[in-house]
Amino acid sequence: MEKSFRFALSIIKISNWLIGEKHEFILSKQLLKSGTAIGALVKEAEHSQSKADFINKMNIALKEANETEYWLMLLIESEYNAESTILSLLEDCKELIRLLVSIVKTSKEHYGSKY
Repeated sequence: MEKSFRFALSIIKISNWLIGEKHEFILSKQLLKSGTAIGALVKEAEHSQSKADFINKMNIALKEANETEYWLMLLIESEYNAESTILSLLEDCKELIRLLVSIVKTSKEHYGSKY
C-alpha cells in the first residue's frame, strides 16, 4: 500500500510538470489516471468482500500498472522527456508490477485456482 501511494504522489508531480511546463495534456491525463488507480485498487482490496474480490482488485491494479508502464515508456521515447525522473518512475512501476504479480500468484495458489 505504501509503495503504491508514494508512486501515485510521484505520478501526480510528473503529470503536473507535463501540463505546466510542456503543455502536454493527453499523455499526462492517461498517466495520471492509470498511475493513481494502482494505489486506489490496492486500498480497495484491503477491505474486499471476498477472496475472489481481493484477487480481482489486485489483478485490475496489475493491469493499471502495466498501462502506466506503457505511458512512461512513451514519455521516455518522446520529446516530453524528463529522463532521469521518468526512468526512476519506470523502475518504481516495474517494482510495483513485480509485487502485484507475486500477490496475485500467491493469492491464487493459497485460495485455489478457481479465483
